[in-house]
Amino acid sequence: MHNKQERSCVACRQKKPQTEMLRIAKINGGFVLDEAQKLAGRGAYVCKTKSCLSLTIKKKQLNRAFKTNVPNEIYEKLGEYEQNC
Repeated sequence: MHNKQERSCVACRQKKPQTEMLRIAKINGGFVLDEAQKLAGRGAYVCKTKSCLSLTIKKKQLNRAFKTNVPNEIYEKLGEYEQNC
């Protein structure tokens, strides 16, 4: 059986192990960065690289992934995360 779960990055569209990605979760109409990847709700994944984080912020790709407008605070948090990469 296959142990590592793979997810697609919203920026580069490549499949990678879930552990190598950052999860953004939509819970009860709100959005949070789910670094522990334990929260319930719909999730979108981004590679933990400057290029993917930058592209996600620049093109607001979470809006497409969640089919709704994601608040700017989430993109700002991604920007902070990008600075620490």
